[in-house]
Order: sequence, then C-alpha cells, then structure tokens
Amino acid sequence: MSGGSGMGASFDPDRIGRLRGQLAKPAGGSGGNGALKLLWQRAIALTLGFTALLYTVEGVNSLTNNELDQAGVKPRSEDGLAGILFAPVLHANWGHLFGNTLPVIVLGLLTLLTGIGRGLTATAIIWVIAGVGQWFTAPPHSVSVGASVLVFGWLTYLICWGWFSRNVLQIAVGVVVAVCYGSILWGVLPSNPEISWQGHLFGAIGGVVAGWVLSGNERRHRRGTDAGRLASQG
Repeated sequence: MSGGSGMGASFDPDRIGRLRGQLAKPAGGSGGNGALKLLWQRAIALTLGFTALLYTVEGVNSLTNNELDQAGVKPRSEDGLAGILFAPVLHANWGHLFGNTLPVIVLGLLTLLTGIGRGLTATAIIWVIAGVGQWFTAPPHSVSVGASVLVFGWLTYLICWGWFSRNVLQIAVGVVVAVCYGSILWGVLPSNPEISWQGHLFGAIGGVVAGWVLSGNERRHRRGTDAGRLASQG
C-alpha cells in the first residue's frame, strides 16, 4: 500500500480540532445562562452562609453574657485593633442583628452579583476602611460592633460602581437600591450617641472607594476607546 493518501480528510488534525471545538461549545447560548445560574447560586450560598455566621456568633454571644462584644473596635487602643477584623460579625443584642438582617441579605447578595471576586474584594475594602475609620474617630472608651458598616458600604458601592464603570444594568440596580435604601444614608450623620455614625460614614466611604477601584478596568477601557475614536477622527 502506498502511504499518505489512504488516511483521507477525516484524519486531518485541523479538522478534528475544529470539530472538538464545536462539540465543546454549549448549544443555543446555554453557556451564558449556565454561568449566570452559577453566579446566582454562589452569591446566594455566600450571602446565606454569612447571615448564618452572624446568627451563630450572636447565639454564642448571648450564652456568654455578651462577652464577645469586647472584641469590637476600641478606638485608639492597641487591643482594639483586633476589632477591625471582628466587629462586623458582632452585634449588641438580637434586636440589633434583626435590624441588620434584611439589608445584609439584600445588599450583600446584590454586591456579590456584580461578580463573586469583585463583590468579595469590595466587601474587604469596606470592612477595612470602616474599621480603621472607627478606630481613629469613635468616642473614647466606646466599643463599636455591627454589620451595619457593611450595609452602608454595600449601598454606596452598588450606587457608585455602575456610574463609574458606565454599566447600564448596574446603574439601574443602583437607582433602585438608592430609592429603596438611600434614606438610611442619613445614618452617616451624628444622631443617637449609642449608634456608631462613624462606622456608617466610613463604611459608606469604603463603598465609594471600592466602586472606584473595582471599575478601573472599565474606566481604562473607556479611555482607550475614546482615545482611539479621537485618533481616527483626526
């Protein structure tokens, strides 16, 4: 037998590669739907898991006569620095936790739906800025606890990120969030001495910072597109 010709076109490596690529592609665009479904599943699981953590911690706190609250932010003291890490998962009592639960679920979920990695990074930025701000500015001898610092940060992040990135869908989400929860932003102003308005203020600042930092790629891409458009017109 002579070599070469007997193998035929069906054994062409390029053709086989193309066929494999076609088989790997989900039919009817289901890949996008699958990714969206997975995003929702992960976001819901993380949100409910965090909420369960808050209730577990408060349960332990109740059994120990609220001793865990001493791990909150203690301003301008060395041992109070640990509170930057622990304060957002601690609450003064069950009523405090109940008041934060719905905003934590709604705003936390929406934050993660901007992308799991992006949402977790935004939360970390808010967590640190709020805690550091409380440590520097809260009244002497106070102890600050509560997930409301995250609530205020998630709120401003959701409002700002869409505008910074020019994401139309996220702008719409931000508008809805602002209408539903925007009134709580009055909490960044001094009012009740038992409420840490400093945490609310720096949480909200953290959300704006997170929105700006995490929209960097979109802003750079937009600047590059605008520069290319101007160059082509010139």
